[in-house]
Amino acid sequence: MEDTQAALESDTAFLANLKERCANMDSEYEERTKTRQLEIQAVSKALAFLSSDEAHDLFTRTFNFLQVQSTVGGSRRAAVAAHLELAAQKSKDPRISALATRARLDAFTKVKQSIQDMVEKLIKEKEDEIKHKDFCIEEINNNERDTEMKERDRDDLVAKIDDLASQIDSLAKAIEVLKAEVAEMQVQMKRAGEDREKANKEFQMTVADQRATQKLLAAALNILKGFYEKAALVQKGEQKQVAGQAPPPGFKSYEKNAASGGVMGMMSGIINDAKAMEAEAIRGEESAQKTYEEFVMDSNNSIEEKTKDIVGKTEAKAKAEGAKVEAESERDSVLGELEQLANENADLHKSCDFTLKNFELRQTARDEEIEALKQSIAMFSGASFSAFLSNN
Repeated sequence: MEDTQAALESDTAFLANLKERCANMDSEYEERTKTRQLEIQAVSKALAFLSSDEAHDLFTRTFNFLQVQSTVGGSRRAAVAAHLELAAQKSKDPRISALATRARLDAFTKVKQSIQDMVEKLIKEKEDEIKHKDFCIEEINNNERDTEMKERDRDDLVAKIDDLASQIDSLAKAIEVLKAEVAEMQVQMKRAGEDREKANKEFQMTVADQRATQKLLAAALNILKGFYEKAALVQKGEQKQVAGQAPPPGFKSYEKNAASGGVMGMMSGIINDAKAMEAEAIRGEESAQKTYEEFVMDSNNSIEEKTKDIVGKTEAKAKAEGAKVEAESERDSVLGELEQLANENADLHKSCDFTLKNFELRQTARDEEIEALKQSIAMFSGASFSAFLSNN
């Protein structure tokens, strides 16, 4: 874009200078056209003066002898040469000066042939200018059409590059977000595993403690139960002996501790509580393990999906980057073609602007010049000299 802008500034400056030069050339051309018309008129009159039979007869009758007629012929030649020189001075055309010189030195037939040659040359110039005008119009139109198409291609490529750059940026950000999410999930899974391991250790200790408590209390309860059961049997035996035979007086019967039933009941309650705590711990462990496994499974599935998404977006990003590089290469190529078209356009306008702007005027002036020269040739061939005198 910077190179194109610089080329545009250079072309703009060149165009400004070209317009100024063309304006000066237009003014100069108008002056030259007017001068050439005067020159043509002078040449035509001079030729008519030279070629008229009436002039020849007039000079013959005036001097009435051959030597004087020859002198008159020299005067006619000098008059034509003078007119041609005057026309050459006004038009500043070296070709007219050459004709004036030849009019002084050459025979009329040679001058007439020179005028005919000039007519043919002017006709050739006219045809060449028409061809040049047609060429200019066609080439300028083609150049403008190609430039418009290339500018459209350039704009499309610039828009495509901007769109691809936006896609690449969006994909890059999305990939970074996905990678961060995957990393965060992996961290959370690691932490969850560590928490699960710690919770499992606590569960193992809790179950072990509850089971040890149950075992210890069960053993103590069995000891108490065994003792009190034996004490009850001994007491029944003594009562039977008293019924059969009166024994001697001895110790009073052993009474069971009133609080023993409460202690054993409390121990049984503790054992039941320990069993309930063990069962609750087991259920909690199973639930926690299931939740952990579901979390790990969901996390792995999410990581797998995000990883696939990362791979897909990475491939899309690489594809977009390749397309962007290709589009940038195409854009640079189009910019080069636009620069070439701009140079061609400048060259065409440099070559064609003056012709196109002044074509009708130049064609009209050249037609008038050709017609005047043809009239001169006709006068050489015997046109009426009286008409020349009356016009003069």
